[in-house]
Amino acid sequence: MSNQQNQNQIANPQTGQLPKVKSPDMNDRDFLNDGLSTCKYLTDSLNIAVREASHEQLYSDMLQILTETHQSCRELYHLMFQNGWYKLEAEEQQKIDKAYKQFGNYSSQFPY
Repeated sequence: MSNQQNQNQIANPQTGQLPKVKSPDMNDRDFLNDGLSTCKYLTDSLNIAVREASHEQLYSDMLQILTETHQSCRELYHLMFQNGWYKLEAEEQQKIDKAYKQFGNYSSQFPY
């Protein structure tokens, strides 16, 4: 990884001992990553189900499950980030400013 990429990376130091050579056995990072992937899949599916629920009680129940699943995703993400197993890339301020201006101009199209 180049030095420029390292400077743009937002991450905590990796904790715990991970194997140098990957084996079929799952380690803590693998279990958390699997859980986070599952949560992401569930929230995507539940978003659709909640949006299309026609029965009020079913809608309410699924919305509660969706909220709890989002919270679980957040907790798994935090745990992975704290252990240095989830890294983010910082974006250049110029690109952020450009996107902000582009999408900010869209607000003139809103009816309110």
